[in-house]
Amino acid sequence: MFWQSGSGFAVRVAIVSGVGMATLFASAQDTRTMTEPVIPPSCSTLPAQLLATNNRLDAGDEGKLDTKRIQAALDACKPGMAVELRPMSGNNAFLSGPLDLRAGVTLLIDEGVTLYASRDPKDYDLGGGLCGTILTGAKQPELSPQGCRSLIRAENVKNAAVMGDGVIDGRGSSQLIGHGYSWWQMARKAEPDNDRYYSSRLIAANHADGFVLYRITLHNAQNFHVVVNGTDGFTAWGVHLQTPTVKGTDARNTDGIDPASSTNITVAHSWIDNGDDNIAIKTGVTHMSVLDNHFYDGHGMSIGSETDTGDSFLLVDGLTEDHTTSGIRIKSNVTRGGSVHDLIYQNICMRDVKNPIAISPYYMGQTVEGFDDPKYTGDKIPDYTGIIIRSVVDSTPGDVLIAGLDEAHRTEVRLDNVSMKGSKAHGRFATVTTGQGGFDIDLSGTEITVVPAKGLAAGVLTGPVYRCEGKFVPMQ
Repeated sequence: MFWQSGSGFAVRVAIVSGVGMATLFASAQDTRTMTEPVIPPSCSTLPAQLLATNNRLDAGDEGKLDTKRIQAALDACKPGMAVELRPMSGNNAFLSGPLDLRAGVTLLIDEGVTLYASRDPKDYDLGGGLCGTILTGAKQPELSPQGCRSLIRAENVKNAAVMGDGVIDGRGSSQLIGHGYSWWQMARKAEPDNDRYYSSRLIAANHADGFVLYRITLHNAQNFHVVVNGTDGFTAWGVHLQTPTVKGTDARNTDGIDPASSTNITVAHSWIDNGDDNIAIKTGVTHMSVLDNHFYDGHGMSIGSETDTGDSFLLVDGLTEDHTTSGIRIKSNVTRGGSVHDLIYQNICMRDVKNPIAISPYYMGQTVEGFDDPKYTGDKIPDYTGIIIRSVVDSTPGDVLIAGLDEAHRTEVRLDNVSMKGSKAHGRFATVTTGQGGFDIDLSGTEITVVPAKGLAAGVLTGPVYRCEGKFVPMQ
């Protein structure tokens, strides 16, 4: 291995030997040369004028929005510089509605400062008064926040950024002004009948090449935390994402980081603990690296469920998953599937993960994958090929699913030095090729075809097993 160093952190890239493997590895990642981002100098400093105590604003401060002064500072700032939010005279809080980032400008939130999202859905409404409401009887297969703006938006701008050691809090658990429920309660209320509901998101980047999140802490997103679309070059480095901050609170549909229709993406040295997929790669993503991260509560390292325009060339290297529902998760079905190929997962530690591997064409909206074909009809066919899983350890037995849709669309996976002893395997229409390190998952009761490496029996782990000592550490 070699390291490309930034100023304190590093991006790890491994050289893989074997016919075709070096070429696959070189292509299955962000094609940029990545170094740690650098916080730019400030063009202006805004002092906090509000005080939050025990993470709460005084009720009398709820109308004292800082939106206009923050936006004016962003508009006036020169590219290559930052608008800095700073604690002042004991005050530690800003309150804002939607903000638009500008090209080359960084929103810098200092340590000790929290930027709180307004609880008034009218501040985010895109017209028609839909934001913060449920449209009963209007079904959709994937609930979306149409009708609301995001708290922070990078739209058609290059090299915008959000940085700093402060916090952005979406207050998803707080009651909305004018309504008797919170963002999260609204989402849960809409679930039984799959009703359309309208919720804001925390950060959204659209056609925002070079967008960066650095060291920032994200709490209690109203819906998804970070959504990136149509972007060439997105970096999340040293991000700390925790939702809900009060354990036991129901925070439905609060995905961590969701890229779509984008390329050259790196998520590195970050900590993600949330109420849905920790990372969910949506359709149209190529050349993405997920390097040296820690996941806690959440649904794991996911691709899908929308994959109809394809996903390819992903590298996940150095991941610890602690109490996620899934580990390596690829989910879709015939109403939204497509080609997913050239993926490498390596150097991964898991514990208390229900589905350490879940590769499924049977997705029905559930938290963990079912093992049987729901017999949906559609022509968007999930097709999973060129998947390498190597140097992976799951210390707690779970359920492994490796399945293809049919004989014409067999899932193709290579397992090399994979230890998940005691896990129960499920699958059909899949071919598993054994690497020289082998694996200890018993696939004998499945319909999965196993192709052993030369001189190696199927289902034998030859080791040495990847070492996970010291990997499981508290959320930071």
